[in-house]
Amino acid sequence: MSSEDSPEVQDLTAKIAELGITIKDAKAEKKPKEEWEPALQEMLSLKEKYKTMTGKDFGPPKQEKKPQAQQTASSEKNRAKNEAKARAKKEKEEKKRKQREERERLQREKAERLAGVGQSNFGDMSIVQSQEVTDKVWTAIEKLNPKMAEQTVLVRGHLQTVRAVGKGVFVLVRSTLYSVQGVCFESKTISPAMIKYMSKLPNESIVDMKGTITVPESPVESATQKSVEIQISEFHAVCKTMAELPFQMEDACRPDATKETDVGAYNEDEVENVAEDGLIRVGQKMRLDNRWLDLRTPANQSIFRIESMVGCLFRECLMKKGFVEIHTPKLLPGASEGGADVFTVDYFGQEACLAMSPQLHKQITAASSGFERVFETGPVFRAENSNTRRHLCEFTGLDLEMVFKEHYDEVLEVFSDLFIYIFDGINERCKAELERVREQHPFEDLEYLRPTLKLTYAEGCALLREAGVEQDDYEDLSTENEKKLGDIVKEKYKTDFFFMDKYPLSVRPFYTMPDPKNPKLSNSYDFFIRGQEILSGAQRIHDPDLIIERAQAWGIDVKEIESYVDSFRHGSQPHGGGGIGLERVVMLFLGLPNIRKTAWFPRTPNRISP
Repeated sequence: MSSEDSPEVQDLTAKIAELGITIKDAKAEKKPKEEWEPALQEMLSLKEKYKTMTGKDFGPPKQEKKPQAQQTASSEKNRAKNEAKARAKKEKEEKKRKQREERERLQREKAERLAGVGQSNFGDMSIVQSQEVTDKVWTAIEKLNPKMAEQTVLVRGHLQTVRAVGKGVFVLVRSTLYSVQGVCFESKTISPAMIKYMSKLPNESIVDMKGTITVPESPVESATQKSVEIQISEFHAVCKTMAELPFQMEDACRPDATKETDVGAYNEDEVENVAEDGLIRVGQKMRLDNRWLDLRTPANQSIFRIESMVGCLFRECLMKKGFVEIHTPKLLPGASEGGADVFTVDYFGQEACLAMSPQLHKQITAASSGFERVFETGPVFRAENSNTRRHLCEFTGLDLEMVFKEHYDEVLEVFSDLFIYIFDGINERCKAELERVREQHPFEDLEYLRPTLKLTYAEGCALLREAGVEQDDYEDLSTENEKKLGDIVKEKYKTDFFFMDKYPLSVRPFYTMPDPKNPKLSNSYDFFIRGQEILSGAQRIHDPDLIIERAQAWGIDVKEIESYVDSFRHGSQPHGGGGIGLERVVMLFLGLPNIRKTAWFPRTPNRISP
């Protein structure tokens, strides 16, 4: 029997095992070491005794090493297994990496799409510096119509309004008189960033809008092109509004709340009353201080297109009648018509003035230079401190002068034909413009007769007296009496346009021919629209001695008009003519109450800018 099998060794083994269990339980119960330390020391002492008795350490026997061949086979098997595990782990990690990268890519693309990164269908254009010519074709907004449905167009204009609605935006783009609505909603090609960009653009910026023409279910009331709209695919800012707008175009386009009076003194600094409807309206001073914006309104675009047409029709009619256009100097050595209401300037050390009219030179060219029939369109300067609704210090004069054979009625016939030609032309060629004006400034169509109604000055004064208005035949008409006479004539003769002949000589310029029958009267006339003068004219004196006599009667220094008088010393034909105020004609034709509305950049005693 071996020593390990002896009863004493077995008892020792059992005792060691029992102590081991006691120590293990004490540790498990987390008892203080001092409580189980004696048992540990006893167990270690018994293990030393066990080794002395058996010659071996207490514990299970060490495993013998496997044979080399068996170890190699086991190692290769484990290596293969480990390699397979490693490959599987690597493949799993690679799959996770690819999935993570795909998620990141999709998230990045979504973020970029939301931010508009890389999208070229919206954004700010680089400044136009004439660097290139592309194949782009722009379509005028006024040309857009339902027949163009499904066509792709590119338009340019002012961004009048922007209205964001959910994931979309509505815009109104305006060019000259015309406007069209654009619609844009999120889609595969329209990003949220594009919607956000459009909704943040400041009003009145210049934009390019590209898209497909569609026909809406109901008319677009806010646009002139009511029967179409553009489904936007591209939207770019050509030039952004950089400063805060002094007023909104929507307010500037709003119809008049009340009719402004057209007589009496005018102070543009007066604060205008708030309209009863509570809507904002832009005052005249604010408009004129920011005229470049004010001129953008459809009404103003129309007013000045009509004004341009008046100039065109004036030339057209007179050219057909054999007139020649002239260009006369505006710097003169003295007042062209006498009087002190001239702007003086220093002309290289000598005093000169700005021309009150082309009067003297148009007479010279027509009557003394052989042109016989001449006309001019040009600036006229009046240094009158008149703060009214119908006076300007600088306006555009439409002047004509012509010779006649026997009677200045020949001149009056030309004027009658001319105005009827102009009025007919406006009504025929400016239908759209007239409606745009009427939308904001309602007015009644001008009534006129063929031929034009003619009254003598005495007849006009008699009509006023019949209506209870004091008016002497030899006194000048006041503005109020002119207006009253216009009302009387309209009621009696059904016309807004007429002229009066044979004015008192005392109220006419020095070069006016006296009446051959009554020395207190003259061969002169004024034309009126809606009771306000728009033309003043007369037969001119072509005899140099009589010119000198009349000039001296007016207190004019003959030396200042010496060349003018001399022009009649070498044979001069009988002649007459007149001067028309362009701005006043347009103002009265359209029934507007203030001449500032028909002057591009009004010059008055209180205004010389912009």
